[in-house]
Amino acid sequence: MAVAKRLNRIDKKTTTRLGIVFCFFLAICTVIVAYLANYQLKMNEYYQSQVLNQLTIQTEVNPERGSILDRNGNILAANITVYNVILSPQHIIEAMEEDEAANSDSKADNDVLYEFSDPEYGLTYKGTRQNELIAKVLSAYLEVDYDRIIEKAAKVGRRYEVIKNNVDDVTAEKIKAFIAEFGLKNQIYFTAGAKRYYPKSDLASHVIGFTNSEGVGIYGLEQYYNNILEGTSGRYILAQDARNNDMPFEYERYIEASNGYNLVTTIDIYIQYELENQLEKTFIESGAQNRVSGIVMDVNTGEILAMATYPSFDLNSPYVLDDFSAAKLQGVDEKSEEYNELYWELLYTMWNNKAITETYEPGSTFKIVTTSMAFEEKVVSPDSPFFCGGSYKIEGWSKPISCHYKAGHGNVTFTVGLQQSCNPVLMQIAERVGREKFYNYFEAFGYTEKTGIDLPGEVGGIYSSYKNFSNVSLAVYSFGQTFKTTPIQQVRAVSAVANGGTLVTPHLIKEIVDDDGNVIQSFETEAVRQVVSSATCETITDILEEGVAGDGGAKNAYVKGYRVAAKTGTSEKRDKYDENGNTPWRVGSCVAYAPADSPEVAALIMVDEPSISSVYGSVVAAPYISNLMGFVLPYIGVEAQYTSEELENLDITLSNYVGASVENCIRDLSWRGFTYEIIGSGDTVTAQIPEAGTMISSDSGILLLYTGDEAPANTITVPNVVGMSAYNANQTLVNLGLNVSFAGSVNGSSATVISQTPAANTMVSRGTVVEVTLRHLDMTD
Repeated sequence: MAVAKRLNRIDKKTTTRLGIVFCFFLAICTVIVAYLANYQLKMNEYYQSQVLNQLTIQTEVNPERGSILDRNGNILAANITVYNVILSPQHIIEAMEEDEAANSDSKADNDVLYEFSDPEYGLTYKGTRQNELIAKVLSAYLEVDYDRIIEKAAKVGRRYEVIKNNVDDVTAEKIKAFIAEFGLKNQIYFTAGAKRYYPKSDLASHVIGFTNSEGVGIYGLEQYYNNILEGTSGRYILAQDARNNDMPFEYERYIEASNGYNLVTTIDIYIQYELENQLEKTFIESGAQNRVSGIVMDVNTGEILAMATYPSFDLNSPYVLDDFSAAKLQGVDEKSEEYNELYWELLYTMWNNKAITETYEPGSTFKIVTTSMAFEEKVVSPDSPFFCGGSYKIEGWSKPISCHYKAGHGNVTFTVGLQQSCNPVLMQIAERVGREKFYNYFEAFGYTEKTGIDLPGEVGGIYSSYKNFSNVSLAVYSFGQTFKTTPIQQVRAVSAVANGGTLVTPHLIKEIVDDDGNVIQSFETEAVRQVVSSATCETITDILEEGVAGDGGAKNAYVKGYRVAAKTGTSEKRDKYDENGNTPWRVGSCVAYAPADSPEVAALIMVDEPSISSVYGSVVAAPYISNLMGFVLPYIGVEAQYTSEELENLDITLSNYVGASVENCIRDLSWRGFTYEIIGSGDTVTAQIPEAGTMISSDSGILLLYTGDEAPANTITVPNVVGMSAYNANQTLVNLGLNVSFAGSVNGSSATVISQTPAANTMVSRGTVVEVTLRHLDMTD
């Protein structure tokens, strides 16, 4: 009995222990099951992705960068296919081992296995070693060091060694022919890529900008709109086993890249060409020491039709200095730190868009803005009387502030004062406007803010706070001194006067489009605010236009047949000193808009540090504005409207009379009222001087028609008429039997001949046209 009880107690203990053990194992199993369930259900995607990462290879698919176009669809920036030349050293080594084995029984030690020549490159090779053949040919075609290729070709186990990137198609084809000739497709191969290409080279270089070696925009529109242009990368996902063999696998897929969008700019390449042509001319002829800049803008929409800085640079080789910049490196040791520092300083300067990144004192071109304030506040009228004694005394300033015309303009109306760019007149009307209102208008015209143009790197102006804006500040601000603005700010402010008083935001993009031409986004005119009334603007425009056509300071901006409103300016660079502490450097500029009766475009040219005898904007900028407007206005469809005086002096284009009967020629020329002379006794015209298509003066020109055996002969020596007035030059040339064609400032009687073609002392035939360029040189502003 006792034994039975003892056994019963043992069974109970055992049962209890077994229960505990069972519960323990049950708990463990529950935990394990829960853990496994968690991994199976919750962590399934994670571990699947881990397995996929081991089984798949992802290759990035690069999108194509969007193109940049001008407003008419001309390509400014695009992509071209280039090739990267790759060596497989392992295949070269294996091929050389096979060559050695195949020729091990040869008795000759120097058998020729490979022979190649290309006379165009002075290239010949005869030998037994494949690596030498490859290095010889690639070093010649790719301009890569021979020893470097030999070194790369010797890397055991390597199948990918880049010899050169961005190889053009022509060179790639030569290498492909070489590969085919010697069966080297495993030893040399290509990977294709895209390279940014600028078909217009240096046109609008400061606007378009460029990309770096990775294809990322780092200047200009390329940088500002990089996110729009670059697109989105795609992926190619491929499943492979441990031996890198392709596996049929459900996760293999292709995610297509999205190409970048294209930019349609507001730039017109033909207006851009002409602007850059005029900037180059003034840069050379004015001897500018710190570059020149120009802008053409639609005054109503803010669209930039052209923007340039000269010298420009080749966008396809942006790290090559222009000639003007490179000249500053002459004499500096190329290996020195000084050379390196100067090179990069010059490079960054060359890249900078002067129209938006550099400031200058606008000088008298700002008088347009001061006048706008005065008319808007009705403190002056066109006929208001003023007196200029050569200077004007401002309260709080010890010395009178001088006029550019030291003798003084005397008694003048406001109209004459503005046209003659009289500083005392402008100081007096600024006093009438008052400090507070003047400063408010200064802000309203946008001088205290950036314009918001869609380009990187725009800087703001430099000006006094209102707290520091004294009576003296008011006086000198009135004629554009002691504050600084950018060219884009200045042309924007003047455009507000041109369009009737509305300040608009300048911009360079019309549309963003996709590859199919679908418009993704359009950019409309952004009107910032109304600054002054249209009546104020019309009054100012009439005064400015009258000054250009008459005897104002901007008369070098005159364009025959068109009403142009313009103002010139010259300012001192007060923050740059010579060794004697003087500030001899100047900035000459001219701003204009036209046609004056219904303005469409404004243009500005700024010449930084001209070095000729006359540094005034009326001389170094206005004539080139005239040339520019003379192209732009007819190009955009503005018809010329000639005055009766202009019609009388209008040059005519000669027709072709060669081969016509003398009788018909006489009838036609008499009807046209043109002076002619028949030379010879034949019935048919055999030659004419000047030739057909030549333009000559209608009032003094003569056409010589040769007949029979008579022929023109060089019997007249061209005289030197440079420095003469238009009248004297015309008389001198006509009296010798020569024709004249005038260009430049043909308005007024004070213009002087600055150049002629043909040059003096050239022997020419009677009737030859001498092209004479006129300019008003007795100008100040």
